[in-house]
Amino acid sequence: MPERRMFSRRRFLQAIGLGAISSAALGSYAFAIEPLLRLQTTRHAFTPAGWTPGLKLKVALVADIHACNPWMSTDRIARIVERTNALKPDVILLLGDYSAGISSRFVTSYVHSSEWAPILAGLQAPLGRYAILGNHDWWEDKTAQRRGHGPTFGQLALEKAGLPVLQNEAIRLTQGNHPFWIAGLGDQLALLPGRKYGRTTWRGVHDVGATLRAVTDDAPVILMAHEPDIFPDIKSAERPVALTVSGHTHGGQFRVFGHSPVVPSRYGNRYAYGHVVEPRPDGTPADLVVSGGLGCSIAPVRFGVPPEIVLLELG
Repeated sequence: MPERRMFSRRRFLQAIGLGAISSAALGSYAFAIEPLLRLQTTRHAFTPAGWTPGLKLKVALVADIHACNPWMSTDRIARIVERTNALKPDVILLLGDYSAGISSRFVTSYVHSSEWAPILAGLQAPLGRYAILGNHDWWEDKTAQRRGHGPTFGQLALEKAGLPVLQNEAIRLTQGNHPFWIAGLGDQLALLPGRKYGRTTWRGVHDVGATLRAVTDDAPVILMAHEPDIFPDIKSAERPVALTVSGHTHGGQFRVFGHSPVVPSRYGNRYAYGHVVEPRPDGTPADLVVSGGLGCSIAPVRFGVPPEIVLLELG
């Protein structure tokens, strides 16, 4: 056999071997390293439109924990709490999906709300910690699904642990002499359709109008909304919102060169991840920050979007 032909075959087999090794390495990283071992802090510093001059605020976002073993154990949640506290935020916002959303075939055991809620109560911020619920916090509660309303077991656990849950509500806070509002929107995908529930379509428990009517002055508003798909409605609301913060997407869990092939959003990559700025009807900018979150949904895989705590430095 000619030497050139043998060399080509050798190179071809080497390429196959390297490809197999690379695929195995990438799969191991995406399945066992990035979702389980990595944790980063992502910082965004900006001044939203309509922000009060002189108001400086550090806001930590904790999103999409999805508590279950081995991917999000109580020990890991405790480390996330410790890392968040070390950032010394003024206020901490928990953006929903505390309940596991991973398929049972990947889970060794589920972490009960009576375990994860007291750990999250260890979060510390001088202006408080405030929570909303996510879709999985509703979907995992079959009793709430059947009756068509809350409270869910996750809400009860959070409140028992001393963490306020805002559902279509707003609370007024003050940093120095400068007031601002934290508003929390009910989940947009809360109630599943199905014959056993007597519903033919998805039903949300969100009410943008009621939430913003709870704001009684012109101080800036930070709105928590688990799913970012509500952002177009927020932009066009009569009462301006300075900043919307969301989770839910996990950045698509697989992200390469700023693009996620699959995103749980009807807008695709538009609201998949990060700091998004879009114009309001009057032309002024509206800000949205979407956290990549901490846990996983459906399958415990992450690539290019490591688990993150988000720190916003506003003003």
